[in-house]
Amino acid sequence: MSNFPTITYIYDRYKKSSPSKEAIIEMRITYNKRQKYMSTGIKVLPRQWRKGRVVNRPDALQCNQLLDKLLADVRQVILDMVNHQTLDIFRIPEELQRLRRGKISFIDFCRQRAEVRKYGKTKDSQERYNRFMRYFLIWGKIQSFEEITEKNIIAYDRYLQKKGMKTYSKWNNYHRFLNSFILDAVREGLMQRNPYNWVNIEKDKTSKGIEKCLSPQEFTRLKNTPMPTKCLERIRDLFVFQTYTCLSYTDLRAFVASKITKIDGMDVYIGKRQKTSKTFTIPLLKEALDILYIYNKVLPVISNVKYNEYLKVVAQAAGIDKPISSHWARHTGATLLLNEGIDIKIVAKICGHSSTRITEQIYAKLLDETVVDAIKTSHLHRQEEPKV
Repeated sequence: MSNFPTITYIYDRYKKSSPSKEAIIEMRITYNKRQKYMSTGIKVLPRQWRKGRVVNRPDALQCNQLLDKLLADVRQVILDMVNHQTLDIFRIPEELQRLRRGKISFIDFCRQRAEVRKYGKTKDSQERYNRFMRYFLIWGKIQSFEEITEKNIIAYDRYLQKKGMKTYSKWNNYHRFLNSFILDAVREGLMQRNPYNWVNIEKDKTSKGIEKCLSPQEFTRLKNTPMPTKCLERIRDLFVFQTYTCLSYTDLRAFVASKITKIDGMDVYIGKRQKTSKTFTIPLLKEALDILYIYNKVLPVISNVKYNEYLKVVAQAAGIDKPISSHWARHTGATLLLNEGIDIKIVAKICGHSSTRITEQIYAKLLDETVVDAIKTSHLHRQEEPKV
């Protein structure tokens, strides 16, 4: 058909990918010298896209099936529009939404997207998707796309509140996942609007670091308490090393001693964050080096799930009644540095943050003693007796 639009899959249209950074696959529809781009919702690395197909991924078959399904549906929509003499490539997302709504429920859509999103994630991250799906299915008030309304988002929030969840956990572990699936549905043309844009769900992001760190006294106790088994001793040493380096679990797992270099006579580890690709620079303190040499420069890293399980036992052995996890080490280390008077720009560089604003939001908790010491040493402080 001469007047039929051409359809092509385009990868990384804005040239933002890198060997370690994924980019989006888009569908490009061209007709009468005009173009319409539609996101597929699938992101891959450059080596995972070859000749219009997803390759070198465990879920490549599923991804390619999704691409084939989108292509078939778009062709059907275009054919219907041509037959009705209403062809307008800019209305294709709207018509695709109508076509697909009768074919898939929102719940099934979430299941499909969860499987794609879990690819390449740690077991801990994969379990967070599974946990969201379990809670969302038990609640059960949203099954279809028509039921995604402001009223039901508020009802979901109240359901999570009744479960006793704190504000940060409520958003980070439940609302955030639902919002991401809705955004995927909007991009794929299954929905026109996201009700989260009109509902104010408190995120409380600033509490994340404050609530999840050990005090200096608790950290010292954990560091010095003899552990009942060699296994727990290795877990404790790993946590102490992680605290002194402020490494996330993913970066801890990627740690290799060969990257240690000397700068002004000090051992320094320079790397890139697996999460953001931001460069970090970590001067290795004696305590961290001591642990590294105990294990012949090869850290005894285990899976994040097991690591977190054992850390609860380590905390109990040290008499600390807190549910510590691997990320507590990063929070604790950054907070200790700030309270030792290290400039926040330096802490941001050690943590691999893109700006000090992130460091301030997450880690800038000053202990009472730090505040008092700062005032005592400032020119504002006077030790004169008050005048009567």
